[in-house]
Amino acid sequence: MLTYQYTARDPSTGKKVTANVQADNEAAAAKLIQKEGLAPIEVKALTDGGNNPLGRFLNKVRTKDKIIFSRQMSTLINAGLPLVQSLRNVESQTQNKAFKVIINDIISNVESGKAFSEALSKHPKVFNAVYISLIASGEVSGTLDKALERIANQQEKDAEVISKVRGAMAYPAVVILVMVAVIGFMIIVVMPQVEVIYNDLPGATLPLVTKIFLAISRFAVRFWWVILIVLIFIGFAISRYARTGPGKEIVDRLKMTAWPIGPLFMKLYMARFARTGTTLVASGVPLIQMLEIVSRAINNVHIERSLKKATEKVKGGKSLSGSLEGDPNFLPLVPNMLKIGEESGSLEDMLAKTADYYEKEVDNQIRTISTIIEPVLMVVLGIVAFTIVAAVLLPIYGLAGQNLGGASF
Repeated sequence: MLTYQYTARDPSTGKKVTANVQADNEAAAAKLIQKEGLAPIEVKALTDGGNNPLGRFLNKVRTKDKIIFSRQMSTLINAGLPLVQSLRNVESQTQNKAFKVIINDIISNVESGKAFSEALSKHPKVFNAVYISLIASGEVSGTLDKALERIANQQEKDAEVISKVRGAMAYPAVVILVMVAVIGFMIIVVMPQVEVIYNDLPGATLPLVTKIFLAISRFAVRFWWVILIVLIFIGFAISRYARTGPGKEIVDRLKMTAWPIGPLFMKLYMARFARTGTTLVASGVPLIQMLEIVSRAINNVHIERSLKKATEKVKGGKSLSGSLEGDPNFLPLVPNMLKIGEESGSLEDMLAKTADYYEKEVDNQIRTISTIIEPVLMVVLGIVAFTIVAAVLLPIYGLAGQNLGGASF
């Protein structure tokens, strides 16, 4: 049983009613509402989290869930089971509550006569354009099981590459967080105690670095709430701006050019372009449609723009390799490999080899970044630690020198 939230109109009073009802699917929920003498306007499935943001986060559909879904559906359809029965079997084995709701909605739509791809398209946040196009192609060609298998393979490849990139970013992020935490602890806890000690010592002259840290400490202790509000505001403003058109352009350009992540992301984008293109071409998706789908799947506005320009050139009769040649948003190897594929009639194979090459290059680039960034972070951490220690100990050495100087007379 699933919980559905509905909005309905009471014919006797004309008023709108909003409530919850439990049913096996959306159609069953609508029938129950009608039995109550209400006219349903909207019926919406709820996860266990309901409208609670935390509940929605915990029940988020992960890539792993989609890979298992695709694999199981491919196996069951290949074994000869009807589509609806396959969906019911997969739904019964799904642990993710949110995904169970989505699969039940897909079952309802398929039972009402809609195509599988059309039912999937009602959930664009879970099933992207690549997924839906491959399913639609599989339905037309009668190879739905193979299309699902190709989707699962591509999702696994994408998840593997993204996991490696995130792993490479995790170490510097942890080091930076520790560094910020240590600095915060020294400024908020240690420095005020140091100030108390030196205030009690007559004739103590504090070095400039200590005075700077003490001033920062006083401000942080006194106005911590101001700092917190400013940091939250800045984080929120940057996050919102990064989602706008101009903001996303800046972020995506930084991903492609900033050191040391620029080369890594460029190779990641090339691998994603080639791998997605391979899957679509293998499924029989026409070249123009493939380019339109891949442009949305890349998740970079600059590369998307380049692919849209290339699509227009291809429509005008130019080859794909010629359309991408010289484009600054594509590494030179990509059009070269495409040219070989076009001339030999093996575009799918060349795209697959390009994807394999750049996925290996992503691995190499991750190792290079790790090799470079570790010593850089250690040097920065050492400088910060030395500065803090100097701010605390220099006055002590100054006082010791004064005492020794006084004793010599």
